[in-house]
Amino acid sequence: MDVTNTGSRDGDEVVQLYVRHMGSKVARPQKELRGFERVHLARGQTKSVQIPLKAESLAYWDEAKHGFVVEEEPVLIMVGSSSADVRAQRTVRVGR
Repeated sequence: MDVTNTGSRDGDEVVQLYVRHMGSKVARPQKELRGFERVHLARGQTKSVQIPLKAESLAYWDEAKHGFVVEEEPVLIMVGSSSADVRAQRTVRVGR
């Protein structure tokens, strides 16, 4: 995601990545923080920010299996400056 400082001063932005499980078999939060990146931007500067997201980070603990499970499901990925300020989103299918 590209981030641009449109202000008149240099500053920092914390780009945050959230996920929402769209087909989970268990109760999950509406937005789960799964990564973030702090970036310093001079006024007028644009930088590209990449936040890795591994499928394993989407797992939940399954008591019956005594292990972590990554479900095959659609997951909404949201990126923004906070959970209330999502600026880009895309649904991806998590599967094997």
